[in-house]
Amino acid sequence: MENGNGPSSCCNGNGNSNGAPSPPHVAMLVTPGMGHLIPLAELAKLLASRHGATATLVTFASTASATQRAFLASLPPAVSSLALPPVDLSDLPRGAAIETLMSEECARSVPALTDILLRLRRTTRLVAFVADLFGADSFDAARAAGVARRYLFFPTNLHVLTLILHLPELDASVPGEFRDLAEPLRLPGCVPIPGPDVLMPLQDKSNPSYKWMVHHGAKYREADAILVNSFDAVEPGPAKILRQPAPGRPAVFPIGPLIQADRGSSDGPCPCIEWLDRQPDRSVIFVSFGSGGALPAEQMRELALGLELSGQRFLWVVRSPSDEGAVNDNYYDAESKKDPFAYLPEGFVERTKDVGLVVPSWAPQIRVLAHRATGGFLTHCGWNSVLESLVYGVPMVAWPLYAEQRQNAVMLSEGVGAAIRVPESKGREKIAAAVREVMEGEGKGAAVRAKVAELQKAAAEGLREGGAAATALAEVVGKWTCGEN
Repeated sequence: MENGNGPSSCCNGNGNSNGAPSPPHVAMLVTPGMGHLIPLAELAKLLASRHGATATLVTFASTASATQRAFLASLPPAVSSLALPPVDLSDLPRGAAIETLMSEECARSVPALTDILLRLRRTTRLVAFVADLFGADSFDAARAAGVARRYLFFPTNLHVLTLILHLPELDASVPGEFRDLAEPLRLPGCVPIPGPDVLMPLQDKSNPSYKWMVHHGAKYREADAILVNSFDAVEPGPAKILRQPAPGRPAVFPIGPLIQADRGSSDGPCPCIEWLDRQPDRSVIFVSFGSGGALPAEQMRELALGLELSGQRFLWVVRSPSDEGAVNDNYYDAESKKDPFAYLPEGFVERTKDVGLVVPSWAPQIRVLAHRATGGFLTHCGWNSVLESLVYGVPMVAWPLYAEQRQNAVMLSEGVGAAIRVPESKGREKIAAAVREVMEGEGKGAAVRAKVAELQKAAAEGLREGGAAATALAEVVGKWTCGEN
């Protein structure tokens, strides 16, 4: 159902009730996850504020939640929302991968999406359809509904996009599993990726999620263009390659970083922000594994002891460990399942009360990263979190969990140099050493802090009028008005 902010049904492709031309309208399909919804919503807001467009965000029934409803209701009047009807996924095996669930839900929603797009064509000046990374099958719905222009919005980075675009040929040329590769995977312009760090859904070729990813890699080429939530300075190699036209590949437009613009400062007092207000500048490391991440119990214990051993001030968003040890256990529900404090080492909270604050389940991440007291971010390397850290100039300690996060960690630590990665063993001493280095180290830590300051400046410059990201988006919008693809 619509959120009430949608375009009036009196509008059609030719004009509104006053005879004036209707604004260009864009339909955007959001596959499950707030990490997919937030950047697409920011794109919709940008299209409205800078280019006078309106948009409809089309969401899936599986992600209906109080958090999502509140977020959608907060969007400006130019951005409406519609929910697709539920689809039956009961035939899928228990424990099916998230990537499989999202891909199947999209493919099975094509008839309902076609009907929505036909209705939008009747009631708005629908100029384009945008799908995100697991929604490429929805291009079939856009084509059936007669939508002239079909775009892919890629909410993560150019390294991951390069990998997925090459997947059909890699599927044919790479024998065995990626994790068993003797040499790192080398792709045009990209940082070499060790086999075990390659995108998680590609790590088991017998799993349906692998076949889905290969399918998406082929389907992406049906897009008229690909819009990517990244910017050249953070991954200059693939940016240079993908900006060059290539036969059979859509044009690629880096239009990021798109992050949630509202810091939530109007939400009233927040204990963790009040605690930060009492800390010295750049003295606190913020520890959070995103809305979907949970650590195994033993790693959670080592992290606690590592933070204590580091001697640094910290703000830690803690969740109970997953019973099954699945690091993405909270993907559809960010609330901690049990009391997380029960899993911390005995006496930890009391011993660290003068330097640390532990909060359950959630903290206002944008406000924390923007705060003067925050000097580092121990992150799961989800791409939204990475971009937020760069926008606010916060150097990172990389602790990847799932999806593309291990690949992101390689790019950030071995490529651009914006993070220090915690070693795979995750022992307390190594955790403490990585935290201390990012916060106050004079060698690699100092280089990371300097690089992040440089990337912060580049990100801001790209988004300004006339900047690279703003210019790229304006080029795409210009094609809507002059009839080009």
